[in-house]
Amino acid sequence: MIGVKRGLGLAAAIGLAALSSSGAAAKDAPGYLAAGQGVNLATILPGPPTPGSPRALADARAFRDSRALRGMARWQQATADVSSDLGARFANALGFRPDWTRLPLTRALLARFDADRSVAIRDAKAHWQSPRPFIGSDLPICEPRTPGLIANGDYPSGHTAHGWGFALIMAELMPDRASALLARGRDYGDSRWICGSHSQSAVEGGYMAASAIVAREHGDAAFRRDMAAAAEELASYRAKSANRH
Repeated sequence: MIGVKRGLGLAAAIGLAALSSSGAAAKDAPGYLAAGQGVNLATILPGPPTPGSPRALADARAFRDSRALRGMARWQQATADVSSDLGARFANALGFRPDWTRLPLTRALLARFDADRSVAIRDAKAHWQSPRPFIGSDLPICEPRTPGLIANGDYPSGHTAHGWGFALIMAELMPDRASALLARGRDYGDSRWICGSHSQSAVEGGYMAASAIVAREHGDAAFRRDMAAAAEELASYRAKSANRH
């Protein structure tokens, strides 16, 4: 439990009170990486397809054809997956719905990771400035066409990267749940093109982006220490939960 106690001091230092009860990263949460230390997704990802290319045409076809799912169970799931409350959305894969107030180290770890993810995705979107697939079309999507959604570029999908990054980290912390978590992470990302908010290319870019960011985070000593502390915290949390049942 020594690692947990050390991690708790770190968690307090970065301000747990600033984090939301859902476990999502607060806007002001500090990341692990200083400016300029993160990955440059513009040099890693292939970028959005060239207009008129076979891949661009395939994206347009996938958007058009998937509108037929409206009202079906998979569309309803995509609508629910608009939520960024990953504790709730991944509860079945985790085997429990996290009470983040009892998982402060894990919560802080995820918040700091997500701060780094947000910076990398923001810079990549600004680099490509690709339009979302529904722009110029009156076909339905599964969430409101808000000005913020329209202004936030398509490629890469930050929502996908959020879910896939969560799945990667939690799979490492809970290896017995890895298959379920990774399957759910892929499914969560696919909800974005099924919803119509992103192209398939942008979703694939989101998976690749999250993988690259997680790999980079592992090069940071503080991230590795917090992963070890979070693994202990989760093991204790799960054991206590099992004993209560």
